[in-house]
Amino acid sequence: MPGIKYITRVLRGVRFEKLNYVMGVVKQKSGHSKAHTFCDILWCAARYGAGYYDYVMFGFYDMNGKQVGEVELSEAVFGIEPNESVVHDVVKNHLANCRQGTQSALTRAEVSGGGKKPWKQKGTGHARQGSTRAPQWTHGGIVFAPKPRDYSYTLNKKVRRLALKSVLSAKAQSVDIVVIDEIKMDEIKTKKFAGFLSAVNADCKALVVTAEANENVVLSARNLPGVQTTFANLVNVYDILNAKKLVLDKAALAKIEEVFA
Repeated sequence: MPGIKYITRVLRGVRFEKLNYVMGVVKQKSGHSKAHTFCDILWCAARYGAGYYDYVMFGFYDMNGKQVGEVELSEAVFGIEPNESVVHDVVKNHLANCRQGTQSALTRAEVSGGGKKPWKQKGTGHARQGSTRAPQWTHGGIVFAPKPRDYSYTLNKKVRRLALKSVLSAKAQSVDIVVIDEIKMDEIKTKKFAGFLSAVNADCKALVVTAEANENVVLSARNLPGVQTTFANLVNVYDILNAKKLVLDKAALAKIEEVFA
């Protein structure tokens, strides 16, 4: 039995933001007050040597919505303090890399015609003009006309990894992660896939992540509004932020933790 000395040592090194988050998750899942949870954490620390993060256990379900067990999420991936500044930088980078950059317009030098001076310089009462393709004329050229360009740029690998772990941790803190034992479809059936999402309380804007390509899953989900599918090796910060619920199967979760832990 660790006793009072162990508890004192634990309390000295505790991160109170994370402890508060753990108590909030337990309160949402069990209905117990934070004071009750805190006392229980101290008791378990003294009796069993358990850390406060041992309380953050996510149930995993089958495709019918029945809980078939519990899974502990990696603290290194799902338990860090989210870094909003880094997440902002990565989202901005993602959107910039998605831009096609194919916009194009004609300058006054590129618009056809306008080679002749429309009228003489003086004596007409009009303002002097040199070409009918000047920017102030109808059908004239565009000033500083946009041309095709590449908007993409790169970010450091450590920055991208930190941003991904930040959004995964934020989803864990808000209890918006649903872990499924196995996501598979024997046939392409949108109605059946919609029923699966409804059974696990993810019938909203959801990102479904599988370990590898599954054509039946992709085709069954593609006509559902707000539902997007991806694979564990392609998951990105923007898609996770853009979804209300993150639905993972155990194999995809294991891949993510293996790479980012």
